[in-house]
Amino acid sequence: MEQWSRGATRIVAADSGLERALAAGVEPGIVVGDMDSLRDQGLLDRFPTERVRSFDEDKDDTDTEIALEILFSEGYDEVVLAGGGGGRLDHLVGILAIFDRERHPTLWITDRDEVTAVDGYLERRGMRGRVVSFFPVGDETCRMTSTGLQWPLDELEWRHGDVGISNRVVDDVLRVEMLSGRLIMVQSLEESR
Repeated sequence: MEQWSRGATRIVAADSGLERALAAGVEPGIVVGDMDSLRDQGLLDRFPTERVRSFDEDKDDTDTEIALEILFSEGYDEVVLAGGGGGRLDHLVGILAIFDRERHPTLWITDRDEVTAVDGYLERRGMRGRVVSFFPVGDETCRMTSTGLQWPLDELEWRHGDVGISNRVVDDVLRVEMLSGRLIMVQSLEESR
C-alpha cells in the first residue's frame, strides 16, 4: 500500500482500511464509514473529529462508495483503491461493480492482484511473460486493438459478461487502445514479486 500512496495528494481510509493504512505507515487525511469492521475503535482517537466522518450502519452506500464519492466530489479523477480483495465475496463483487460506473477508480490494488481501468489507451513496459485477463465494463460494446499479447484483442466485440482470461504478454511493451467501451485488466501481483 505504501508504494501506491507515495505522491498521493489525498488519502481517504474507509472503515477497517484505517488499520491497513496505519500498519503500512500511511496517514489518511480522512476516515469514513460505519466503522463496523474497524477492530480497534481507539484508532479513531488519533484523528480530530473533523477528519472522521461516521455513518450509520443502515445506509445505501458502502464505505468504499462513500470514500470514492468524497474524492470525486473534490475533483479527483485518478483514484487508486488499496485493499478490499481478501474479505467477503459480496464486497469483492461490489467493488468490481463500481468499475461499471461512469466515475470509477483508475486502479485497484488488492493483496494479490492489480485491476486497471482501461478507458482509452494503456501502455505498460516490462511485462513480458506476465499473464493478464480482460473484462468489459460499462454499458457500451468494447472494441479495441492491442500489441504485445499472445492473443491479440483486435477485431473483437465484447459485451458485458464476456471475458478474456489468462492472456500472455509476449513483448516488452503491452499496448491496448479502446476504440469503444471500457475494459478492466487484471494481473497478479505475485508474478512480479
